[in-house]
Amino acid sequence: MSDPHDIADGEILVTAAPGSTLGRLRIGPHDLPCALGRSGLLEKKREGDGGTPVGCFPLRALRYRADRLAAPETGLPVTTILPDDGWCDAPGDPAYNRPVRLPYPASAEAMWRHDHLYDLVVLLGHNDDPVVRGAGSAIFFHLAKEAGAALLPTEGCVALRLRDMLTVLPLCDAQTTIRIERG
Repeated sequence: MSDPHDIADGEILVTAAPGSTLGRLRIGPHDLPCALGRSGLLEKKREGDGGTPVGCFPLRALRYRADRLAAPETGLPVTTILPDDGWCDAPGDPAYNRPVRLPYPASAEAMWRHDHLYDLVVLLGHNDDPVVRGAGSAIFFHLAKEAGAALLPTEGCVALRLRDMLTVLPLCDAQTTIRIERG
């Protein structure tokens, strides 16, 4: 009998205990700590709830800050982040959960950040095909915020330390998925 937490080829597995903001990310031979949303894992994701959605999502593309890092090795489509890049998080806007140019008339998150969280950011295929208004936006796989040795919670994303992200990205391509589940 197989373990329900077995990892398929081309898959990243993220598991966490109920309510935890810390999880384990596994891919190939690697087992890494990761940060999750401040509300832990959620079966029914809603805009602004702070939860990381449970499910299986494709990795769409990698965006990176070329002024801070060289393009990392990966099989994912890669583009640079520009200072006017944003991501719409206003459920009532036609561009909800889509990239936009800043300034934007509705609420939108800046992708060009002063901190380093989005120096490397993988766009996940969560609520994007089709987009359901209010079902969560800007669910990414990005760099973790740390306090000492601790990984701090995200707003709903999955996050890794830079060195760990640089280990994972070469193992990813356009067919890679991320499966997020309670462990």
